[in-house]
Amino acid sequence: MSSEHFQVQPESSGGSETRTPARKKARELAKYLHGEHPDYAYLKNLFYHLRLELEINVPRQSKKLPYVPLEEEITRFYAVVWQSKHLNDALLIKTLLYTGVRVSELCNIKLTDLLVEQCQIRINQGKGGKDRMVPFPITFKEALAGHAESMNRIKATYLFESTRQHKYSERGVRRMLQRYGSAAGLSHPISPHKLRHFLLTWLKKQGVDDALIQPYSGHSSRQSLEVYSKLVIEEAQKEYNAVIGHFPV
Repeated sequence: MSSEHFQVQPESSGGSETRTPARKKARELAKYLHGEHPDYAYLKNLFYHLRLELEINVPRQSKKLPYVPLEEEITRFYAVVWQSKHLNDALLIKTLLYTGVRVSELCNIKLTDLLVEQCQIRINQGKGGKDRMVPFPITFKEALAGHAESMNRIKATYLFESTRQHKYSERGVRRMLQRYGSAAGLSHPISPHKLRHFLLTWLKKQGVDDALIQPYSGHSSRQSLEVYSKLVIEEAQKEYNAVIGHFPV
């Protein structure tokens, strides 16, 4: 393939030099490549090597750090939840705050996944198809156990179900949080993932080691995988219990 077919001229910058419009150049290339009967994979590979020949670097977008709510915002947010006197909403939101589970995981917690005496919840098939245990504070034990008993009486399957005995939808949980966040006058909307970020960041600020946060956060790290695999949930829960009493909610 002759390099003249792929000659790229400088883009116009107000001077005499101009670059061929991309669409026109594409037509020229199409005529030349027609005989190759290219498919998507061929073209992708072709232009990958073309970038190398022309020494064109692909610009990397910097990852934007997620917004983590301030402690004062979480306090204001939960105050509105509590004042609403909707006990089930308060229990659901506290479960998110205390465990840091993802919204999809929360909606799929069954009553049989709740281990009251151990102050743990079993998360089945979390992100990446992984199972894990997450702790909750002993101060939350009585409230969560009482809720589970009431759900058992109506023969519910899931820990959180609507009055029609359907498990909560992810969309419904997000709307609930947005509603309370708006009522609290927060400048940033509250989402399940932001509550998760808040807990994991808060634990880190309390001095809890990453290796102890990881077993129940559901995160994995190639660099730390060997270390993490040697840890058990009981070790992580000791650290969790030592600091969770200072949690703002």
